[in-house]
Amino acid sequence: MNRDKLEILDIIKKNRIISIIRTDSFDKAYKSAVAIIDGGIKVLEFSCTMSFAGELIKELSNKYKDTDVLIGAGTVLDTETCKIAMSMGSQFIISPCLNVETAKMCLRYQIPYIPGAMTVKETVDCMEAGADIVKIFPSELFGLAIIKALKGPLPQAPLMPTGGVSIDNIDTWFEAGAMAVGVGRNLYASADSCDYQAVTELARRYVNKITGI
Repeated sequence: MNRDKLEILDIIKKNRIISIIRTDSFDKAYKSAVAIIDGGIKVLEFSCTMSFAGELIKELSNKYKDTDVLIGAGTVLDTETCKIAMSMGSQFIISPCLNVETAKMCLRYQIPYIPGAMTVKETVDCMEAGADIVKIFPSELFGLAIIKALKGPLPQAPLMPTGGVSIDNIDTWFEAGAMAVGVGRNLYASADSCDYQAVTELARRYVNKITGI
């Protein structure tokens, strides 16, 4: 299923959670992803710090080709990595900080780009470069205060805090003004003991927690 940029962004906005996967093996990453999707979280980011990220993106993109699941690449630092990720089927690109050339490439090919920022200036720079969403990272350094502070001068900014988001506080991030959130390892920590059912159950709890927010 080929989706255009606006449709992809709409799916992200409706799902409100992006699961960020970074593991030490293909098998663990793949099984974690399937378990998370089974739990109802349908937007997943695979960190390009994993040597097998491209293969993982390709395989999962094919597996969920005709579904409402979105597969994207994270920790994209340059255009070379961006191009590889897109060729493997990535439907969106996420970076820990703004890379203007990567932003241009994503605009050229109409792929959603979500770069990281931490200050008002960095957030504005991201938006002026064409970012569709701005990843506030690492948000655990300042907690909810950073979202509220940025929303003061930039009420129009589409912010996605990443870092420090848990099942216990996810609702408060949305109350503070987040458009979406990035959830990391705490979501699939049970994969370390091969308990993928627990991963699915926690993903379902996350989805239930934000229903109606």
